[in-house]
Amino acid sequence: MFRVLNQMFDNNKRDVERIVKTVVQPVNALEEEMKGVEDLAAAFMDLRRRVTEGGETLDDVIVPAFALIREAGRRSIGKRHYDVQLIGGTALHQGRIAEMRTGEGKTLVATLALALNALEGKGCHLVTVNDYLARVGMEEMGLLYRTLGLTVGLASRDLQPHEKQAAYACDITYVTNSELGFDYLRDNMAQSREALVLRADTPLNFSIVDEVDSILIDEARTPLIISGAAEKATDLYYVYAKLIRRLQKGEPAEPGKRAEATGDYTIDEKGKQVHLNESGISKIERLLSLPDLYSPENMDKAHMITQAIRARELYQREKDYIVNAEGEVIIIDEFTGRSMPGRRYGEGLHQAIEAKEGVKIENENQTLATITYQNFFRLYGKFSGMTGTAKTEEKEFLDIYGSDVLVIPTNKPILRKDADDLVYRSRLGKYNAVVSEVAEMHATGRPILIGTASIDTSEQLSELLTQAGIQHSVLNAKFEAQEASIVAQAGRSGTVTIATNMAGRGTDIMLGGNAEYIIGESLETQLGVSRYDETVEAFIKAVSRQDPEAEALGMKIPGVTREFVGQALALQAATIEDRQRVRDLGGLHIVGTERHESRRIDNQLRGRAGRQGDPGSSRFYVSFEDDLMRLFANERVVGMMDRLGMDDSQPIEAKMVTGAIERAQARVEDRNFSTRKQLLEFDNVMSKQRDTVYAQRREVLLGPDNDVEESTEGMIADFVDMQLSVHAPADQNPDTWDIEALQAAMLDAIPQLEGYDFEALRGVSPAELQDRMLAAVADVFDARREELSPTMLNSLSRYVLLQTVDQHWKEHLHGMDVLRQGIGLRGYGQRDPFTEYKFEATNMFNEMIDNLKSDVTKFIFRMQFGQTG
Repeated sequence: MFRVLNQMFDNNKRDVERIVKTVVQPVNALEEEMKGVEDLAAAFMDLRRRVTEGGETLDDVIVPAFALIREAGRRSIGKRHYDVQLIGGTALHQGRIAEMRTGEGKTLVATLALALNALEGKGCHLVTVNDYLARVGMEEMGLLYRTLGLTVGLASRDLQPHEKQAAYACDITYVTNSELGFDYLRDNMAQSREALVLRADTPLNFSIVDEVDSILIDEARTPLIISGAAEKATDLYYVYAKLIRRLQKGEPAEPGKRAEATGDYTIDEKGKQVHLNESGISKIERLLSLPDLYSPENMDKAHMITQAIRARELYQREKDYIVNAEGEVIIIDEFTGRSMPGRRYGEGLHQAIEAKEGVKIENENQTLATITYQNFFRLYGKFSGMTGTAKTEEKEFLDIYGSDVLVIPTNKPILRKDADDLVYRSRLGKYNAVVSEVAEMHATGRPILIGTASIDTSEQLSELLTQAGIQHSVLNAKFEAQEASIVAQAGRSGTVTIATNMAGRGTDIMLGGNAEYIIGESLETQLGVSRYDETVEAFIKAVSRQDPEAEALGMKIPGVTREFVGQALALQAATIEDRQRVRDLGGLHIVGTERHESRRIDNQLRGRAGRQGDPGSSRFYVSFEDDLMRLFANERVVGMMDRLGMDDSQPIEAKMVTGAIERAQARVEDRNFSTRKQLLEFDNVMSKQRDTVYAQRREVLLGPDNDVEESTEGMIADFVDMQLSVHAPADQNPDTWDIEALQAAMLDAIPQLEGYDFEALRGVSPAELQDRMLAAVADVFDARREELSPTMLNSLSRYVLLQTVDQHWKEHLHGMDVLRQGIGLRGYGQRDPFTEYKFEATNMFNEMIDNLKSDVTKFIFRMQFGQTG
């Protein structure tokens, strides 16, 4: 009965069938006709005219567009879109999240939705997790786009502004999530139209986010921040790093067991927080000769000491960060295992880690612009994403981004066998078991991929494998330069690869290895020829097919010899032979050395085996000393092992243990979702303010001169109204008005009113008072225009507005940071921190706007210009 009900309510299956009927089958019907089209670019540009001039929608032309894109892929890069890829491309065009298994060709799928949406001429973005994937995706698919008459660009962080402008002006732009977000923030700090890098008219039209769960869920806990140097002493971090060594770490109080916490401080590993006890506070006050650590004048010291303890206890070298050869502390992405140069922990934590490691401390930063990924991607006219693991997070995607998840069928059945977890008493017992299994499987010749959650673990296992005489490669944040080549060859027989989190590596592990990658790399390194050159691509494809024309094609490439062609053909033949050998052995075997806090990351590791119908297998090894199990798993299971007298060599395979692991992961996922949700709730308050400020700023930057002048006059009029409401309120008796104070305030901002008769305002009605004051200021403004010339006044107005908005917004962000850090304390007074935050933030914003209008008025009327020449 339940099976029948599931089929009745299987929306995913129904949606897939609808796409097959309305898109896939009609596209297939056009395939032979498209093979006869001589000029694909002309045909595709005809579709563009139908959309931009003929009034047709993208949905009206999706079938002929997809048929042309498929044919362009076949002709240009030798790749024909599978039917399931047409389903994925349709889902992306519809603004949905496409869940596609690893190896199903997401890079090619994206071309369908990107090229289709490029017909509108408003720009499309393919967003990836790193520069390597952006560059490779753009180069691999660039020939396909150009065959259709479209332009394609790469907006990498090393480009000059004018080069980025050109990249974003293309029909399709490949870019990383962080660089795109920072470009948006920088554009909203630009001082001229020429400084904008995103399109001025449609900066955020349509985007596809690759590895969407990694970017919009895992990385969404940390907002994008552009910072500037703040005036704050950093040498104190060294002092406090030494001081905390004299403090004793204690254990927190346990209800019913221990009434009080012990030691000078306790830590909360789950929440990554530190709590100073009374003894610790007293000791610090004595050592620093402070009367009160938490007095207003000492709050900075208290904050820096807390961060010093957090750096010491909660952030580990080789796991959370590395120290490079230049002595820089580089954060490691906990989800991908990659280093993140240029990113820094906020609120002084990065400086505290630098002091702990004894390296140079960089200056503390002040926020100049910030936005969360959630609010950033919601700015797009249409947004979609693709990944191998998204269905479990569908509710979050739907609630926050308005995008549901469509699971795309695989092109071929999945043959991977996933074994039950093996759980050990200790980490050492687990590692020994991993090495034993690797040695046993390595002896058969099967390729093995070992997934680890940290650099430290990868290096420990590397040492154990070396001791066991097993040759292997290591891929972690220390060896990112070799990433693609290591991953590309991880499917060769006898290969053992250790890799930190495999999310978003972007290179398929092909059984038997990847001869095409090696040949392309050789051409680039030895001959300086791009592997994405049209002739080079044709040569590599011919080699992969063992085509007799390979030699003739190779001879067209400068520097290529017959010997090189022969070696390439031999390498491909050996790869084909090895691929069959590995298949016969059972395919790639995945060994997970630890359960990640997110089940999606585990599934991404597993998904590296069994691509495109290949055989494969996986197994995870877990110990009760792993962070996940230690912090969240049920202690009764450990007690049971002790009672049964089980030692390190005996694993558990029990449903109770598996259930404990799943519950632990679910609790962590719930906690992380709560963190993201809370971050979004607080940022939503900021988002409304940011939208207001950025919209007005953009209007000033891009609007015509008369609009800028109107904005300026409007602010000056608002300033006048503010002064009248303070010194001559309309609801009070005119006899009580403070005309002297009004005069002082007006002259302070507008000295040109020096000769105005303020005394004549006594006794008039509120309406007449307002009319007289506004008329007087308008006369002064007209005189200012005549004094400077209309052109110069417009230039002055634009400059003053932009500078003043930026300065006040920067100060407002700093105030919001301070408010956010301390708002949690309101809970002790039985007040809701979030409600208090919204109330305080609104008041601060209104005050900022008032101050902004005052300063604009003062600058417009007080700014002087020196004479030159």
